[in-house]
Order: sequence, then C-alpha cells, then structure tokens
Amino acid sequence: MPQITTDAVDELDDRALTALDRCDSCGAQAYVRVTLASGELLFCAHHGTKFKDKLAGTALGWHDESDRLQDAR
Repeated sequence: MPQITTDAVDELDDRALTALDRCDSCGAQAYVRVTLASGELLFCAHHGTKFKDKLAGTALGWHDESDRLQDAR
C-alpha cells in the first residue's frame, strides 16, 4: 500500500470546498479538508497550517485549496 503524504491531493474525496464549508476551529470559510480514519475535519487556511504537523501522522488525505486565496487578489 503506497504511503500518502500530507501534500498529496486527497483521492478519497476530491470534491471542491465551497463557501458553505466552514472551519471546525473558528467557523471561517474552509480551504483544507483532512480525511482521518474516524471522519473528516475542515479548516481555514490558518488552522490548516497550524494543525498540519500535528495531523500529518494520522491523516489519510489532505485536500488543500488555500492557493485560491492568492487568486482572489
């Protein structure tokens, strides 16, 4: 079984995040979806960065759309 890194696009759920998806930490718009064995977590770009190292060992997938924030300028 290949190892999935936190930089890999989540192949388990590749649907785009929308404005309705909210950060589980602060309620802001979510740009990161972390898939775990027990379910998924949604984070804004700030909290996704904050928790990335902590979740890297247990994450099955890491879907990060935070680059969309750069496109908005």
